[in-house]
Amino acid sequence: MTVKPRIALIIGSTRPTRFADKPAQWMLRQARARDDIEVEVVDLRDHPLPFFSEVASNLRAPSQDPEAVRWQQTIGKFDGYIFVVAEYNHSITGVLKNALDQAYKEWNRKPFTAIGYGGLGGARAVEHLRGIGVELQMVSTRSAVHIGGSDFMAVLPMGGNKAIEEIEAGLLPAATAALDELVWWAKATMAARAATA
Repeated sequence: MTVKPRIALIIGSTRPTRFADKPAQWMLRQARARDDIEVEVVDLRDHPLPFFSEVASNLRAPSQDPEAVRWQQTIGKFDGYIFVVAEYNHSITGVLKNALDQAYKEWNRKPFTAIGYGGLGGARAVEHLRGIGVELQMVSTRSAVHIGGSDFMAVLPMGGNKAIEEIEAGLLPAATAALDELVWWAKATMAARAATA
């Protein structure tokens, strides 16, 4: 019996007025429509992490803060990740960067993809995320979903506030490719981790 990869869809913004829920729920529906993965939402609002202040990453020393330990336990049980990425000033949100920094071992040798949004579809933020992921010994998919330009303005609450389904024709090919790649890498890294355990 083949074990399905367990994937966390991590919502990377905590602002009260965040847009993240709309793309997160859409991407969750795309992922749950598949029969080759199990997906669970992990919302950073549910993890009130302090700013990273440990003596070192948990690769070198166990974390002392109980919220950091709870976060590590939460993300450690997954085989891969889908990040919902807002672009703030050409990068990821501070809260997502802090969450990434609060763990190390739990991210290692696991794949991720992203759905980004913003004027340029969150492209610069997703690129920053990929650089951070490499340092955390993660594997990035080539494909990602980007909601940008007039599509972003059409679904943004301060814009047209349309349902994301009205623009999904342009998003579905990227979502399918990103999820296909994520599943491939999740299965490959699961097998490799099991072989070296």
